[in-house]
Amino acid sequence: MSEKIHIDAAWRSLNKKEEELCGDRVQIRRGNDCTVMVLADGLGSGVKANILSTLTSTIISEMISSGMSLKEAVETIVDTLPVDQERGIAYSTFTIIQAYYDGLVKIAQYDSPQIVIMRDNKVLHLPMEEHELSGKKVTSLSFNAEPGDLFVTFSDGILWAGVGMYMNFGWGQKEVENFLEEFIEPADPAREVARILLANVNHLYDGMPGDDSTVACIRVKEARETRVMVGPPSEPSMDREVVSKLVSASGYKVCCGGTTSQIVSGVLGRELTTDISQILASSDVPPKGFIRGIDLVTEGVLTLQKVGRILRKATLDNGYVEKLLGGKDRDAAFELTRFLLESSAVTFMVGLSDNPAHDAINYSPISLSAKIELINEIGERLTALGKIVRIEKY
Repeated sequence: MSEKIHIDAAWRSLNKKEEELCGDRVQIRRGNDCTVMVLADGLGSGVKANILSTLTSTIISEMISSGMSLKEAVETIVDTLPVDQERGIAYSTFTIIQAYYDGLVKIAQYDSPQIVIMRDNKVLHLPMEEHELSGKKVTSLSFNAEPGDLFVTFSDGILWAGVGMYMNFGWGQKEVENFLEEFIEPADPAREVARILLANVNHLYDGMPGDDSTVACIRVKEARETRVMVGPPSEPSMDREVVSKLVSASGYKVCCGGTTSQIVSGVLGRELTTDISQILASSDVPPKGFIRGIDLVTEGVLTLQKVGRILRKATLDNGYVEKLLGGKDRDAAFELTRFLLESSAVTFMVGLSDNPAHDAINYSPISLSAKIELINEIGERLTALGKIVRIEKY
């Protein structure tokens, strides 16, 4: 599949006042050809609603990720979900967004607030098709997305927003759309859109939400693949091929390691320099190097180990990611981490040669297997943070 777009996806929730668990649940699964986001809203609140929404979102995302079509997954879950007999409503509602990297986006909704789709900062009112499945009404939509498009889906707690849920000041679907058009900027990432909308909802609730409130967003981005070359290839004859792939990256071009940098410099015929003035007394990694045409040149294992530590912290604290992206730390590890987090896809090009630079180090703890294990760990952290990660070995 030709990749035209990548997907920036994020979500945030407010728990109903005095509830420890949220009755809404979001699942995001990234595959080789598409990203799937599912927002489920369990009936009621608390533990029961949390279990219902978790089961619904997990089952749907697992079915689609395992190869079932969106239509088949919707039919299966709708046929399975029970209905509360007294109130005549489903035990869990849901919205599914399946975004393929060739641009095709499929959406299905069951008893949920209308998804908001924006292009050029204006709401697109696209007609949804209605289907009746097992006596239940499901709406769907399929169209081609473009870089910059924004999808905002939310639970009904967003529409109920108001003090005690009795004074919602006319806040509803139209008001949500107007708010997004007025306060969201075209460059805002998905996490920022979710934060801004949910902050206003919390304000309308006066800090005491009368219902679970969740916002899940997708920002469509132009496909930009960052490539990171780490270590020399197993055969010197492969040097030119690997460097050619590095410089063909549509995103950032990064090389890690002294020997790696020398290979890149030699193949490109461009000087490798190091700015000694950038050595920071507070930094625990070597300074950056410079090769014309390469966005970042760093030392190898020590820098990557620090990147791993930073990403480990980022996966545990969403707020830390925002601080990191807006931070002023400029050592090689922080800059490489920012490059990785700003990318929609990352390919690590790992050389399988025993690095001759390590031969001079007696009892060096740096081994090829340890390096590969470190790259795998960084890849897992980036995947958890929503990046498409590929690891190529040479």
